[in-house]
Amino acid sequence: MRQLRGKRYWLVGASEGLGAALAQQMSAEGARLVLSSRSGQKLQALADSLPTQAEVVQIDVTDDASVRDAAQSVGEIDGLVYLAGVYWPMAAQDWTAEEATAMADVNFTGLMRVLGQVVPGMVSRDAGHIVITGSLSGYRGLPGTIGYVASKAGVMALAECLHADLHKTGVDVQLANPGFIRTRLTDKNDFTMPLLMEPDEAAAKMLAHMKGRGFSRSFPRAFSWVFRLSRFLPEPVYLKIFARG
Repeated sequence: MRQLRGKRYWLVGASEGLGAALAQQMSAEGARLVLSSRSGQKLQALADSLPTQAEVVQIDVTDDASVRDAAQSVGEIDGLVYLAGVYWPMAAQDWTAEEATAMADVNFTGLMRVLGQVVPGMVSRDAGHIVITGSLSGYRGLPGTIGYVASKAGVMALAECLHADLHKTGVDVQLANPGFIRTRLTDKNDFTMPLLMEPDEAAAKMLAHMKGRGFSRSFPRAFSWVFRLSRFLPEPVYLKIFARG
């Protein structure tokens, strides 16, 4: 089992929701945290509430210079957890270019920017732990999710590529795919969200995964099979079950 005590982790997207809940639980495990997001005020309030001392480094993952400066400020780390994400419900018929692009840029390209600053150092040291947050929704295209599902599918594929390259090295890669979590983002949904998790519950499952050695964990487990098995359905059957209209 992986021990977090004394290890230095950079949490990108830590100011609220799952990120803030995970920071609380990792700090309770004795991890040394660097907290990042665009909101310095929220980050400082979170840092002040943690049982162990934490650093605060602001970052805008959509900006190359901001990511580069933040990574330089953070310096050498034992682990990275990428939690940054934005979401708007959006069907193709209601396409909003600015919001769709933001989902791609924060959720996927932002991860790519941060990894570009972190992976080379871990590879050169042959040591590190990379944790990437996907989504159950990333397994197959869903209605009303232009931008979000596509970006999460990319995130999940990127994690698989990293794992394939690094699985025989000292750099561990893990992917966590949560279902619905009660946050200000899911508050935008106007449909029933099965097995909706509170942030603390989801963070506990994610932390348990991080302390283990497996690559991927999708949760809640029973609910995850709906999405995982959907990949094997013939297209007409899949559309009849999942698509609107």
